[in-house]
Amino acid sequence: MKISVVVPVHNETDNVNALIAEIHLALNAQEAYEMIFVDDGSKDDTLAKLIQAMQNYPQLRVLQHQKSCGQSRAIHSGVAAARYDWIATLDGDGQNDPADIPRLITALAEHDSDKLWMLAGFRHQRNDTGWRRFSSKFANAIRQAILHDNTPDTGCGLKLFRRDKFLALPYFDHIHRFMPAMMQMIGGEVISVKVNHRARSHGQSKYGTLDRLLAGIVDLLGAIWLKKRHSLAVVSEVQHGQ
Repeated sequence: MKISVVVPVHNETDNVNALIAEIHLALNAQEAYEMIFVDDGSKDDTLAKLIQAMQNYPQLRVLQHQKSCGQSRAIHSGVAAARYDWIATLDGDGQNDPADIPRLITALAEHDSDKLWMLAGFRHQRNDTGWRRFSSKFANAIRQAILHDNTPDTGCGLKLFRRDKFLALPYFDHIHRFMPAMMQMIGGEVISVKVNHRARSHGQSKYGTLDRLLAGIVDLLGAIWLKKRHSLAVVSEVQHGQ
């Protein structure tokens, strides 16, 4: 299949080169693919490293936000610019394994359903601190209980989804953490696939636990509001002579 890989990055100068090489290795057998790295207002040498890498990887495209707009906006910018119908996303810190993208593609092919619009990575063995694992598990449990999205790990950056369906979603900051529920809201199916999760080799997390908690509460309330206000119409056109 033809696939666009969208990677939002912010101050990941030590991670981008290795990640580009891994994506290329994982997808070189595909019919066609592109890598879209979205530099979200980095203050280090991330953008310079990406521009240099373009000389060696013709599949690499680089977008730049003049100032940081957040991960969700960076993903949206990349998806809007993508050339292909299916999008894979990865976090820019290297903790998602690009070798899992073909696994998601295989899982998609095994499910014969036009309604399968998203495959979400499930980090069943996380390489994080005990507190981060606990807080993530707790947040996922609360979200599932309220939104009923049947997705054990919406925080995983590794996802495969249809470009047109993503762009049809109402945009809000941090939507990437609620994408399964939003896809289901507009009529799609979502399945979870177990994927690898690696320890961060360089740099540090851009999110603090308290920041993530406070933002998550506000966003969850917004997602609840959207679901309650959304309806799916079944439309048919009456033909002349009927």
